[in-house]
Amino acid sequence: MRAAPRVLPARRPPWHYFGTIDTASQTPGSGPPTVEAVGVVLLRDGQRIVDRVDLAIGPGERWVLLGPNGCGKTSLVRMISLWLHPTSGEIRFAGAPVGRFDVRQARRAIAHVSASLAADLRPTIDVHGAVMSGIEGALETWWHTWGADDVSRAERSLARLGIGHLARREFGSLSSGEQQRVLLARALVNEPSLVVLDEPTARLDAGGREMLIATVESLAAESPDLPMVLVTHHVEEIPRTTTHCALMNSGRITAAGAIGAVMDSRSLSDCFGVDLTLERRRNGRFTAFAR
Repeated sequence: MRAAPRVLPARRPPWHYFGTIDTASQTPGSGPPTVEAVGVVLLRDGQRIVDRVDLAIGPGERWVLLGPNGCGKTSLVRMISLWLHPTSGEIRFAGAPVGRFDVRQARRAIAHVSASLAADLRPTIDVHGAVMSGIEGALETWWHTWGADDVSRAERSLARLGIGHLARREFGSLSSGEQQRVLLARALVNEPSLVVLDEPTARLDAGGREMLIATVESLAAESPDLPMVLVTHHVEEIPRTTTHCALMNSGRITAAGAIGAVMDSRSLSDCFGVDLTLERRRNGRFTAFAR
């Protein structure tokens, strides 16, 4: 049986080289952008994967990035999450352009969750260990020492998402929906300044999808100043707490702004290249179908 992670006396939580972001008493969009893409371009094999995109995510704003498969959504949010560098243009985090701060430290302030991360974690790691690994942005706990405060932070993050009872379960024994909630707890363990969810429902059945959407809505209600970006190509997956929308196609943002101003049948049809009717149901969720 693998030994538990080493626990040392309490130490300070990771600090951010560029300072912390003060979102106290802010309403959505009331402060400077938490993260901003300015004219970003990403080239791969001569192709423009992302083409001159401008996008600013402000405090308390909850964005959905919506568009067809292969339009550049994941590449854009990987740049926003500081895991990918643009070929040209600039990414700014907390007002500072990349290159003016320690990117490794900055990544700890960004909770980046994707369905593909589940395949990278060792199936036999226990859930508590999986969440602990997020403190250092690692996939294992073997190479790090932990303070009692780190252990407590992991426990609080699990409890926050209502999955504390899974702490000693092996990650690989969980359902896909449970795994995604563990990954979200892992991402939140550092009390981030930004949450990025890249197609988090991709591997989930209908029940798991609805549970995860409900979790995202609860997180938004609990932390109203925390900005979020959710990537999807299904309007049915847009949480009711979403405040802003960016539509993307062929590497470009075709429309962006308050969700009520952007999301309509015409803009959605233009984005997906299909004549679509968009409806908002009585419960606040969207649905779309071909005319």
